[in-house]
Amino acid sequence: MKKSILLAACLLATLDSFAQKKDFSYKFYGQIRTDLYYNSRANKETVDGLFYMYPLDKKPDADGKDLNGTANGSFYTLYTRLGVDVKGPKLGKATTSAKVEADFRGSGTTFSTVRLRHAYLNLDWGKSALLLGQTWHPLFGEVSPQILNLSVGAPFQPFSRAPQIRYQYEVGNIKLIGAAIWQSQYLSVGLDNIKSQNYIKNSCIPEFYAGIDYKVKNWLLGAGIELLSIKPRTESTVEISTNENDDNTISKTFKVDERITTLSYEAHLRYSDRNWFIAAKSVLGNNLTQTSMLGGFGIKSIDKRTGKQEYSSILNSSTWLNVVYGEKWKPGLFLGYIKNLGTGDAVTKLYGTGTDVDQLVTAGAELTYNIANWKFGLEYTLSTVWYGSLDSTNGKIIDTHSVSNHRIVGVTMFMF
Repeated sequence: MKKSILLAACLLATLDSFAQKKDFSYKFYGQIRTDLYYNSRANKETVDGLFYMYPLDKKPDADGKDLNGTANGSFYTLYTRLGVDVKGPKLGKATTSAKVEADFRGSGTTFSTVRLRHAYLNLDWGKSALLLGQTWHPLFGEVSPQILNLSVGAPFQPFSRAPQIRYQYEVGNIKLIGAAIWQSQYLSVGLDNIKSQNYIKNSCIPEFYAGIDYKVKNWLLGAGIELLSIKPRTESTVEISTNENDDNTISKTFKVDERITTLSYEAHLRYSDRNWFIAAKSVLGNNLTQTSMLGGFGIKSIDKRTGKQEYSSILNSSTWLNVVYGEKWKPGLFLGYIKNLGTGDAVTKLYGTGTDVDQLVTAGAELTYNIANWKFGLEYTLSTVWYGSLDSTNGKIIDTHSVSNHRIVGVTMFMF
């Protein structure tokens, strides 16, 4: 925490020096956020339960009692954040700006340490703009739920901030978006269910996104398509018999060229006015584990000599709806549904997130009290997930049973 305080002091000193520079202006902002939560059972989650996704399956002990059927809860301030928006001098005809934002979430299992959220520069020519740096993944986009849970609707809503080169062009009410995206803090899941940057690093091909938005009055409608191409591994080790009886074997390692290339699609809409916020998004996703969604891939064939594998991705359909009303007192509802559509091919094993989940339903209700610089809120969420076993002929999940979790979240925020 001492390091965090020192960073804040350095940031304030830096901002003060910014003010002295010609043609520069800045806006310092941030929030103090406290989260108190309770769960009726263990869940798939990160940040020690703050980033909540769905209930874990039953895990019977020697007496048949569910080891995951234990309540849990805690209180954190990790999502307190600091940021600065900078406006710089013109570069040719382009207006320049930048953003740097950090919180104290940390990474992995290390909490209460500084983490980079946003860091990008932007060149704006009016009708067109070019962004370079880390910010929200385009699949997160301009349409996301207004809820208290820090997962912001994941795994129904794509959630990721990623380094990217993004270009947009506006003509009339239409905005066209194109982006090349890499991975940093939010990573694809690969073989042995391990997250790593190597899958896209070795691919040498970034993610690509192309989208279109249409804005008119209080409405925003849009759609997008995303391409992901990763290499799960670059070498394979196989056991080769040295005699006819397979009594003795030796290990041989081969260089292999394996790749999984997938397309995913999304459509979104939003209506907002002084009192109403109504938003929805639907995603047909292939292997979108890098965006905090369910999915992954399965092995569909193995070369007997080299061990080279071919893969088939898991297709998931995900949809959410969020309705919020009011200005000071704001009640809201959130509904989310995910269905596993399988791989379409015969597979022997699956890797990813929620690969044994057939479907997931979440329903939440919240009430927030909002005044200048302050927000107080309480939210209740019921999540039910259906687990089952793999049908190896098509990658679907069969013979299912359901598990549910009741979650309560209390939030206080001071924003400046």
